Amino acid sequence: MNIKIQKLLAGETVISKEPGNSMTPIIKHRQPVKIAPVKDWDELEVGDVAYCKVGGFVYTHLVTAKDSKRGLQISNNHGHVNGWTKTVYGKIVEIL
Repeated sequence: MNIKIQKLLAGETVISKEPGNSMTPIIKHRQPVKIAPVKDWDELEVGDVAYCKVGGFVYTHLVTAKDSKRGLQISNNHGHVNGWTKTVYGKIVEIL
């Protein structure tokens, strides 16, 4: 388990610099973001940016749908859907 996930599970807010361009122009490659811990996936809404696990991979991606049975649909900012998850560690609360 990575250190960011450990800190979020312990209730700590973390600063992260995620690589990649899948969230441009909202978040640029390695742009720092502040991630606040969440206790339950149901705290997030469509349009929020989640720090979550989908299919074994950890993403900082958009919540594009919400379903009481399936959880949150996670997608990048260019229309690619990564899948559904209920494994959410945090929510981006500030882009630095």
